[in-house]
Amino acid sequence: METNEKTESQNRQILMSLLLGDKLTPLTMLKRFDSLRAGARIYDLRKKGWNITTQIIKTESGKHVAEYSMEKYQL
Repeated sequence: METNEKTESQNRQILMSLLLGDKLTPLTMLKRFDSLRAGARIYDLRKKGWNITTQIIKTESGKHVAEYSMEKYQL
């Protein structure tokens, strides 16, 4: 799969997950969507007009990471 196709595929998968009410961190995005560039994928979706919220959360290990979410939509 070409890089651009892979990026768009990841964007679609991430968007669907957010629309279903999932909260995603860079680690969950890596595990679920094979995306090493979580911030770039969120940037792409925001550029297309999607209202994605970022909240900084503290993990069990004490690290602070971004958590992305959207208002859940009825699909």
